[in-house]
Amino acid sequence: MANKRVQFSHSLIPYLFITPQMVIIGIFFIWPALQAGYLSFMLEDPWGMSREFVGLENYQYLFNSSEYLYSLIFSVVFSAIVAALSLGLALILAVKANAVLHGQTAYRVLLTWVYAIAPAVAGITAYFMFNRHIGVMYDFLQNSGWDFTPESDAFDATALLILVSVWKQIPVNFVFFLAGLQGIPKAVREAAALDCKSPTRRFWTITFPLLAPTGFFLMVINITYAFFDTFGIIDTVTQGTPGGRTTTLVYKVYQDGFLGADLGLSSAQSVVLMLLVLSLTFVQFRFIERKIHY
Repeated sequence: MANKRVQFSHSLIPYLFITPQMVIIGIFFIWPALQAGYLSFMLEDPWGMSREFVGLENYQYLFNSSEYLYSLIFSVVFSAIVAALSLGLALILAVKANAVLHGQTAYRVLLTWVYAIAPAVAGITAYFMFNRHIGVMYDFLQNSGWDFTPESDAFDATALLILVSVWKQIPVNFVFFLAGLQGIPKAVREAAALDCKSPTRRFWTITFPLLAPTGFFLMVINITYAFFDTFGIIDTVTQGTPGGRTTTLVYKVYQDGFLGADLGLSSAQSVVLMLLVLSLTFVQFRFIERKIHY
């Protein structure tokens, strides 16, 4: 008896639907990435009139530069702190908001409106609030005994950047955590309340594991935010000062490429940054996601 193969008719309509997205990805991601990879092996004059193939010299210069290595370490530490604080504070606020019986809508609005502000606008707002001449928060810190000088003290400048970055990111984490809490079935919550009287233990043994998929998604989003979207905050608040102590990898690419006109070196930095982010994403999905139950 001859084998009968089922054949499905193919339509071009699905491909037409995804074509615009693929074109956008090709133009704004794949092509720039290929260009950055090509330019990273070149030494180009600031006016783009000539270029010379230099091989791996740009990469050798980067990893022999103490300034770049400091930016690398600062970016990793800064991103970890911003992501951890943003997730932790948002989770606390979401748990509190989920327990509110009256005025819950107003509570949610007050906590989420910050997300509508662009990072650069958030940075400008913080700049005026912590300005030594007119800043109310600057006066508050000085009166509290903290000699707050972000213009010359690296710790103060870093603390200011972390504060603004966390404040900007908490709302989106809050929305997702609150949706995850409200998505837990009522029967599960009632059964947990019967089995365990302690709210704290009930949260860590029942609620928190059920929020693990949401937390993992937000962890990836927050690390990406800390690496890239904080550029506007850094540019408006510190601009890498004092002495480059608050310069992240993304901001250093901007400084060397757009301000210093060294396209080869900035392209090499872009390639290293892309590989770093891809590695972090791989580690997250390869090792951390395995411990999460959906």
